[in-house]
Amino acid sequence: MPLPPALLVDPLPVIAVHPHFLAADVPSPPVRIHTLLTGWQFGDWTADVAFAFVLASIAAYLWGVRRLDIRGRRWPFRRTGSFLAGSIVLVIAVVSGFASYDDSVFTVHVVQHVLLMMVAPPLLAMGAPITLALQASGRPFQSALSRFLHSLPVRLVTVPIAVGAVYFASMWIDMQTSFYPYSLRHPLVHDASHLVLLAIGCLYWWPMVAVDELPHRPPVPMRLGLLFVGIPFEAFLGISMMSMGTPIAPEHTLTDTRTGGGIFWILSMAIMLGAAIVIVVNWMNQEERRARRVDRIASREENRGSPPLRSADPHDAWAAAWIARTGSVPGSATAPPAEHQ
Repeated sequence: MPLPPALLVDPLPVIAVHPHFLAADVPSPPVRIHTLLTGWQFGDWTADVAFAFVLASIAAYLWGVRRLDIRGRRWPFRRTGSFLAGSIVLVIAVVSGFASYDDSVFTVHVVQHVLLMMVAPPLLAMGAPITLALQASGRPFQSALSRFLHSLPVRLVTVPIAVGAVYFASMWIDMQTSFYPYSLRHPLVHDASHLVLLAIGCLYWWPMVAVDELPHRPPVPMRLGLLFVGIPFEAFLGISMMSMGTPIAPEHTLTDTRTGGGIFWILSMAIMLGAAIVIVVNWMNQEERRARRVDRIASREENRGSPPLRSADPHDAWAAAWIARTGSVPGSATAPPAEHQ
């Protein structure tokens, strides 16, 4: 006799599972070598503008190097190489085939984020483009640039502690709030965020590298302090993404989200520790050069009665000119004092 409908039991009840939990075992979308090499973003107006800006920056930089060469002064090759390397990193991040995955693969977005904020800015800063502009340009442009660098707006946006707070907070906003899913649904916001991240990275790293003379340039102990204070923030951000129970956005899988967190943790720690080492080494080299200058000047003072010898090193004459006018030689001085006015 058939059972009453009320007693019928489904032996395999259907359990509703949220798709976020099913995504945990789904691998990240594949990143193909062919697309990385050929998927250039030309035709997208934002990529075209970015590429044109990078080319114009390179042309202006090389023009400045050429101007110094015509005047008989050699610009350090390591600075030119650093600036060109930073420019190439920018092209890879926002124009190359690598950028074609930035809104579909979260791991790629994380690497792009690191390139824009932690790799390109220090490389560009070590190229000392502001110093090059001051030395290669005419007096009117030098005066205008100097006034701009010491203007109130620039001084306000270059306060080290404030810049450091904005730098690390922007990482959390981009990767731990609803802003990131929102930017994926609005391409213009997504592209604008790249420019903002780059600008914040430059404001943070330019004083850290301290090649150019800028307002509020912090001393070495403060630079190291800003680095080491920021390391826990970046570490916690990476660990929090690795521990997430749901994808960061519906466009990504949970595996992709966690992998991106691990990549961020590894890269950010390596970059910050490497930067600390570079700052300490440069500081030691700077102090050694300053000591040698002092020794040379003292030796000249002792031999003042003898005929002066013409030095083959132009830096000696520059150091003497600095001391004659200001009483000391700035650590980053690479030109006579008159050219900095």
